[in-house]
Amino acid sequence: MTLHRTALRAVSSAALITAFGLVPAHAATAAPAGDRQSPAGVSAGLVPGAHGDASGKSFKGGPGDGGWHGDGLDLNAADNKKVDAFLLHARRAERSISPQVKAAAAISHAQVIGFDHRLKSADSLKRKVATAMKETPGRTVDQTLAGISDSVRYTLQWPDGRYTSGVALASSVLAGRGDDSVKWSNTWSRPKGYKGVNSSWKEPRSGHVFEVQFHTPESKRAQEDTHKLYEEQRLPTTSPERKKELQAQQDAIFAAVPVPAGAPELTAPASRRHPAHSARPAA
Repeated sequence: MTLHRTALRAVSSAALITAFGLVPAHAATAAPAGDRQSPAGVSAGLVPGAHGDASGKSFKGGPGDGGWHGDGLDLNAADNKKVDAFLLHARRAERSISPQVKAAAAISHAQVIGFDHRLKSADSLKRKVATAMKETPGRTVDQTLAGISDSVRYTLQWPDGRYTSGVALASSVLAGRGDDSVKWSNTWSRPKGYKGVNSSWKEPRSGHVFEVQFHTPESKRAQEDTHKLYEEQRLPTTSPERKKELQAQQDAIFAAVPVPAGAPELTAPASRRHPAHSARPAA
């Protein structure tokens, strides 16, 4: 019997109804907010792309052009308008998504980290979109936005001893609510780089994709400790030699993170609505 089947059976119908309808906002503890990282770049063996703007710079459109400009990146007025519309949709979708994630956290006894930063900032998203379009000439803003999964994002955390069962239960609760698992990246078994589980889900009512990261205190701390290193690494002005140095430093930090028993075997739960579309672990 798989972890997810065991976890899902452990949740009674009455508990689910209570959690999804009546769980108070304080049921899941919000720890001091910190910037979190998305799964972008994991398949390449890098630390996932960071949420938010670590540089502290303010980005503004040029005088009267309706666009967005910053760090040598640009969005024209039409593309900038589409990103703004996407952000509006994210804010509206979050109202339905957050209660579901809080319910999953409450049932699985998870700590919610950085809940106040669940919405990606406009500058951070625009920088991410502009970077993707610059790195892939010919890529449209619509294509880029279709691949964004972290405009609404959450981090759930458990101690090492409860991590594996907690992830299995929380993800089964989300699937049981009707959220489709569209991406599951489990990097606990990798010898180098980022450690954790990054998942993406599609909320059924809005159709909006959101991200949930599953961490231990140690893996979350390593993520935060490598944030500035990754931010420097991904800048287009960083030399190849320096990028290698930065990656080596990140690898060393993540190598010290203990791997919870059973964590490398965690897989995405089958979708309760569309079983044929269940996500598989990232290669």
